[in-house]
Amino acid sequence: MKSKSATAFRIVLLGGVFLALVGCRQGMFDQAKYEPLEKSSFFENDASARPLPEHTVARGHLNDDTALHAGMDANGQPVTFNPVKLSESVLRRGQQRYGMFCTPCHGQTGAGDGMIVRRGYPKPASFHEERLREMPEGYFFDVVTNGFGRMPAYGSQIPATDRWAIIAYLRVLQESQGMTLDELSEDDRKAFETALKEPDPAISDPAGHHGDTDHEASAH
Repeated sequence: MKSKSATAFRIVLLGGVFLALVGCRQGMFDQAKYEPLEKSSFFENDASARPLPEHTVARGHLNDDTALHAGMDANGQPVTFNPVKLSESVLRRGQQRYGMFCTPCHGQTGAGDGMIVRRGYPKPASFHEERLREMPEGYFFDVVTNGFGRMPAYGSQIPATDRWAIIAYLRVLQESQGMTLDELSEDDRKAFETALKEPDPAISDPAGHHGDTDHEASAH
């Protein structure tokens, strides 16, 4: 009985292997297809692909919300509001993206003292100038999207919603830098006053020396 069962199993196994080999033909790999920009005799212009019909829009890219995707209202004027619903997560996202894309020029606080500015790149205007504090949100969106002066366009690198998140964080920077102590809560005022009393190592020792360790190193 064991011999017959083993023989039957081998026959089934070999049959399966045979069918698998028959199905795996080279023709399945070398299917008839056109490579990109390959010539074809099917169309009159010898192209292998047809251009998109006029006014065709890819699914999910209609972008008919001009406020969200262009920063403009129906009259082509910069919007005076942020079309993205603001929340703590949006502000944190804006802070992160601001740090990635904006701080090299504009600095951490938006004063225009970023690292590449310290190394000779033309200094941009401070976001805390009254002129820019009064600019509508749509103005900043247009500048980030299309560039301005020496600033390159970031429309292809930063999604629209992230651009708005950056602008939301920018407004926070402007508000924070323009506040007075009287506008702070008691807890925030105490925290601020405590921070002022703590020495900043970068200011007290701008060369980056660290006490006796550097004196010992200079002695050798």
